[in-house]
Amino acid sequence: MLMEQGQSRIKVEYGIDVTIVTFNDERIVDEEQIRELQESFKAIIEKNDGKKLILNFANVKFMTSAFLGLLVRVHKKLCEQGGRLRLSNLDSNLRKVFEITQLTKVFEIS
Repeated sequence: MLMEQGQSRIKVEYGIDVTIVTFNDERIVDEEQIRELQESFKAIIEKNDGKKLILNFANVKFMTSAFLGLLVRVHKKLCEQGGRLRLSNLDSNLRKVFEITQLTKVFEIS
């Protein structure tokens, strides 16, 4: 059974061995937004405890490089805890950004 934790920028569902984070914003661009997400991720990673974390980008159409940096930090922190990160539902334009920046070699993308 998944528990939902309602937050404005994201929806978090905690399962037995997986946590799913769905982004609500179509554009992840401003510093305040990224700071809020960073704080949310700190709590999620702490609670995730070495499980799989899936980031659902179904609603996201645009993001800044600052947000890519946050994703890299989240990935690193999860790996240190023995967890895994997967990005899902990237639209074709976002997927191209990950390909151009070679981040497809870093992230598991489905």
